[in-house]
Amino acid sequence: MNVTIIEDENLTAKRLESLLHKYDPTIKVLARIPSVAEAVAWFDEAPAPIDLVFMDIHLEDDLGFRIFEQTQLTTPVIFTTAYDEYMIQAFKVNSIDYLLKPINYDELVAAIEKYKALKKQFGQPASTSAHDIETLLKLIGKSKQTDYKERFMITVGTKIRSIETGDIAYFYLEEKVVFLVTKDGLTLPVDYSLDKLTQILNPRQFFRISRQFLVSLPAIQTIHTFSAGKLKLDLIPKSRQEVFVSGDRMTEFKEWLGK
Repeated sequence: MNVTIIEDENLTAKRLESLLHKYDPTIKVLARIPSVAEAVAWFDEAPAPIDLVFMDIHLEDDLGFRIFEQTQLTTPVIFTTAYDEYMIQAFKVNSIDYLLKPINYDELVAAIEKYKALKKQFGQPASTSAHDIETLLKLIGKSKQTDYKERFMITVGTKIRSIETGDIAYFYLEEKVVFLVTKDGLTLPVDYSLDKLTQILNPRQFFRISRQFLVSLPAIQTIHTFSAGKLKLDLIPKSRQEVFVSGDRMTEFKEWLGK
């Protein structure tokens, strides 16, 4: 089976590929694509027939649904998303399935088995219609206004921990890995970029102060003014790195503090 993974989180894409090969070592991943623009170009000149596409809803440049508007893609798609489970149920249309991140192996197997069963019964599962895409876009738009990620499922060794978003003080980037820090000082890696976290977290609670830090308001203990108006933050729990607000985010940061 030939599959394509459209996912802008490199670690997530690699993990999905690993789970696919765990399920069936003969599965061939033709490409891992991070953006709508690259996906549109790739599908126009796909090197081989594609049986199944795994597509993230939020990509680095736009919503994954935009790919359908710019291509003649008829391949069945299994979407992956960070949205809560009740939203996923609302998204289920036709033969498409949805997997909640972090992707669970058993749920992945069930989704692939569903695809195989539909293909055996109908020859080819139904693809997404224009009406379905319009409905999905409306639901996504609505959810972006009112629903944000409420918890993170973190894998630590052989255990999975549930961390409530309200218990998180800040996120930081170190050596290409993003970590969350809880209010009680627990530090754990997360399988999201800071760009993606900015999209899925409530902007009233979290602010991206720089390329390295995304902070919650309660985590800010003290704000120091440096020369040329530069701001330095003391965070709780204390960060191992010095924390500064980027110059290009200064105005927005002050407005955010005043909301």
